[in-house]
Amino acid sequence: MSILTVNAGSSSLRLRVVDRDDGIVATADLPRRSRASIADTLSHFLATTPRLDAIGHRVVHGGADFQAPVVLDESVEHALDSLAELAPLHNPPAIDAVRALRQLRPELPQVACFDTAFHAGLPPAAATYALPHVWNTQWSLRRYGFHGLSHASASERAAELLGRPLVELRLVTAHLGSGASLAAVAGGRSVDTTMGFTPLEGLVMATRAGDVDPGLVLWLVRSGGLSAEEVEDALENGSGLLGLSGRSGDLRLVLAAADAGDARAELAYAVYLHRLRAGVAAMAAAMGGLDGIVFTGGVGENSSRLRRDACGRLRFLGVDVDDGLNEQASGDRIVSPAGAATPVVVVAAREDLEIARQVREVLSQRNGTRG
Repeated sequence: MSILTVNAGSSSLRLRVVDRDDGIVATADLPRRSRASIADTLSHFLATTPRLDAIGHRVVHGGADFQAPVVLDESVEHALDSLAELAPLHNPPAIDAVRALRQLRPELPQVACFDTAFHAGLPPAAATYALPHVWNTQWSLRRYGFHGLSHASASERAAELLGRPLVELRLVTAHLGSGASLAAVAGGRSVDTTMGFTPLEGLVMATRAGDVDPGLVLWLVRSGGLSAEEVEDALENGSGLLGLSGRSGDLRLVLAAADAGDARAELAYAVYLHRLRAGVAAMAAAMGGLDGIVFTGGVGENSSRLRRDACGRLRFLGVDVDDGLNEQASGDRIVSPAGAATPVVVVAAREDLEIARQVREVLSQRNGTRG
């Protein structure tokens, strides 16, 4: 199959055409200026693409009902509309892309591939919030986890580089980009992760706060005079590296400011690192040990300094990096010294290949069922 993979983010639209051999034969990384612009953008891209057999979409939040990829139809789309408030930056544009492509290429099957699906099998101890039982059951409250397509792809690629079966490995995968999360991947399965009911929980991110005392949030509404909408907007769009530094959510700009002596930027980086190191150690504890750390995502792939600084305080876990290997410009690679107890691996985020794999599997099963 030749598959178009669609990754509609909060501010971008990433398109890839993946051929039967997992080669990329067409690509586009485009700004998403508005929801209305998605149809025009897709129309222009399709005008220059090779023949397509199917379309796969990254959908960030599948809620309690969608724990595996699914062929899209109107009933599925309606169900996904109801989940928009749980991932407001990502789910709505994804569904907009689905509907636009149904108009543009109605003959092509479309499949939704969920970031939450990789974490659907979290052990109850990791998935359950210590809330009243009736709340958890009535509203399907649990830790869903996100970036699952990236965590799955990164762990599979790391096993290839390490020359070991994935089923034997305990890996911490670190997807570090504008959004950021860790996953504890034991034997190829997610057994813990840092994001929760929404993508707000966990690590410090570009503009998202990560873990915050819920009592603090309540105080802001009750005593700080802020509305729930104001708090939500600040936690999503005005916190993290941007909120702490007052400059940018881009780690490169924060580091440049810190190196120039900006105290707020220095603190922003220190908080980012502190949460990241603590999260890695927590993920290792969830697995009872560690066989490797995998960095992926825009920051994880491209910031040698971040990798060096993060691993510097993790030597008690057998983690180390080789400065020469770590400074290489690009490419999937091991960046720890030969013989390191806990290898450190850098891989490109390849959600597109994971989406294509899931699309093939779902459509093959459907076609097989239909005879």
